[in-house]
Amino acid sequence: MIKFGIVGAGAIATSSCRAIQSHGGAEIVAASDLNADRLKELCDEFSIKKSYADSAELFADDNVEAVYIGVPNKFHAPLAKAALEAGKHVILDKPFALNYAEAKEVADIAEAKGKLLMLGMNQRYRAESQRVRQAVADGKLGDVYHAKAFWFRRAGIPRLGTWFGNKAIAGGGALLDIGVHLLDLCLFCTDNFEPESVFGKTYTVFGNRGLGEGGWGKSERSDIAFDVDDFATAFIRFKNGNSVTLDVSWAAHAEQGNRNDVHLYGTEAGASLYPDKMFRFNNDYQSGYEVIDGIGGEAKLGHCDRFHNFINSINGEEEPLTSVYQSLQIQRILDAIYESCKTGELVKFD
Repeated sequence: MIKFGIVGAGAIATSSCRAIQSHGGAEIVAASDLNADRLKELCDEFSIKKSYADSAELFADDNVEAVYIGVPNKFHAPLAKAALEAGKHVILDKPFALNYAEAKEVADIAEAKGKLLMLGMNQRYRAESQRVRQAVADGKLGDVYHAKAFWFRRAGIPRLGTWFGNKAIAGGGALLDIGVHLLDLCLFCTDNFEPESVFGKTYTVFGNRGLGEGGWGKSERSDIAFDVDDFATAFIRFKNGNSVTLDVSWAAHAEQGNRNDVHLYGTEAGASLYPDKMFRFNNDYQSGYEVIDGIGGEAKLGHCDRFHNFINSINGEEEPLTSVYQSLQIQRILDAIYESCKTGELVKFD
């Protein structure tokens, strides 16, 4: 049994604990959070016997072998480093860190300590995501020369007046919250993690006016300023000449309240993910066009769960679906989008 410690008793911790407990080879033995009420609520719900106000005490617990970290973004890197230094395996919620330099420090410690470090990019684990990735690998789409990734919320800003909207704590807004998911998913499906250049723009339009809240989150409200992006767009060119466009919003005027997908454009066929479909000419190119509902095939990881993959990887039964290298490349692109917005210039990678 892999013994888990949970760091952070916010809204995301509930679903994470359920996933861990659904694996027959893991149990949650400890949890920590600065908020005593939220910590007690989490421990009571999942029968967690040990609770710590300070995460350092949890890291010092020899009974804890693996740690899940789900806290405000500013603390991702410091807590991940502390957990790894204490000899724990770490599954970290997105984003990796506030910047690439922080993320690289975490990655280096994980390598030095010989511990598993994994970003919990849950969109990769969906069955349709895995099927589309396999279709691309099998060459069914030909060369995927362009892809569009988007997640548009009409009113989906996490709880206003909390850390989510404050740059000093969150590092960014919609781009780091939901943009990272669609960017990661898009690059996973195309298996292309070698960017050449990025041009990006972010906007703060609704949250700073007290508009667009979706209500997600348990954090306490305060008079904290909203100074992060609630809309972001980017064009990414890759070393092989292929390209990706990314568009995300926490809040925007739109007909639909929520819309997200990845569209792939290949030389032999196109595809979408939600739901998974493929589009192509019929064999003779004269008898029309076909839309195939369902890519076909099985998900490589049938459990479709990031925590199950993490646990199985610790045990040597699977390989992590998300590699540290890929997560570092995603962080580089996110940094470049913000840098491009700041300077108004194209950001080129060495």
